[in-house]
Amino acid sequence: MKKSLCVFAVALMVASGLFANGGQQSGGTQKIRIAFARSESNDTWLSYLHDAFAAEFANKPEYEIIWSDGQNDVTRQQDNVNAAIAQGVKAIVVVPVDTSAAAPMTRAAQEAKIPIIYVNRNPYVGTTPPAGVYYCGSDSVVAGRQQMEYLGEQLGGSGEIAILMGQLNQEAAQDRTRGVKQVIAEKYPNIKVVAEQTGNWMRNEGVNVTENWLTAYPNLKAIASNNDEMAMGALVAIASTGRTGILVGGTDGNPDAVQAVKDGKMACSVFQNARGQGAGAADFAIRALKGEKLDPIKWVPYELITKKNADDYL
Repeated sequence: MKKSLCVFAVALMVASGLFANGGQQSGGTQKIRIAFARSESNDTWLSYLHDAFAAEFANKPEYEIIWSDGQNDVTRQQDNVNAAIAQGVKAIVVVPVDTSAAAPMTRAAQEAKIPIIYVNRNPYVGTTPPAGVYYCGSDSVVAGRQQMEYLGEQLGGSGEIAILMGQLNQEAAQDRTRGVKQVIAEKYPNIKVVAEQTGNWMRNEGVNVTENWLTAYPNLKAIASNNDEMAMGALVAIASTGRTGILVGGTDGNPDAVQAVKDGKMACSVFQNARGQGAGAADFAIRALKGEKLDPIKWVPYELITKKNADDYL
C-alpha cells in the first residue's frame, strides 16, 4: 500500500556491505563517508527510519555509511560522533538521544567543517539551525493536536483522559503533549486531564502505567499516547482488566497499531513518515556535500489514521 512501513532488508544488506575494502571501491577510489548516529536500537519506529536512510544508498556505491548506536546514552553518542569525525566522515546524521544535549555534537561538526543533519528529534525548536546544521522531521505539536482533536470528537467533548508521555527530555514527547493540551484548552473545556506520566516510549511501560491508572481512575475515558508502542501497551492493560469504553490514541502509524485501529481496538494513530524522514536526511547529506544552498529545515507532514482510512497505511 502507498503508506507501507516495510523494512528494507535488502537495502540494509547492501549498506552493510559498504564497510568492505577498507572504505574503498573495487577500483581503489576512496568512498565518501557519511556517519549515521542513531540514539538507540530498540525503538521500533526508529528502525523504520534507519532502514529508509539505508535504502537511499543501496544504489550509491560511492558512499560508505558509518553506523553507530548511542544506546540511549548522551555521552556514548557524543563519543560516536567524535569517532566518526576522526574517521574522516564528510557529513553526519544524528537522531539525538537528548535534544537539549546536542550542542557538543554541533560544535564538533562545525569545528571540523562537516555538515550535521539532525533527524526526527529537533534541537532547534522555535529557532533556525546555525550555518551548516540542518533538521529533517515532523512538527510534533501537530501530532498531538491531530490526535486530541479526534479523541475529543469521539468523546463528545467531555470526560477524563490521561496522557502517556515519551521520554521527558525529548522534544517529541514535550511537543506532542503540548499539542494535546492546546486542543483541550481551545476546544474542550469539559475534558479533564487526570494524569500524565512517562512510559519512555516502551510498550511494557505503557502496560504498567495504564494498569495503575485503571485502578486510580475508574471514570477514565481516553488515553492519549505519545507513540504507538505505549498505546499498544495501554490496550493490553485495558484488555487484561476487562474494562471497556476507553479510547486509546497513538502516534507513528506502526503496522500493528494501524491494524488495531482498523479492527476497532484503538481509536486512532497519527502517521509519522519514517520513509520521508530517512530519505529527507539522506538528501540533506548528499546535497550539502555537493555544496548546494539548502533551506535548513525540511518538514514531513503528519497524517491522522482512523478506521476509515487505515487500509491506506497497511
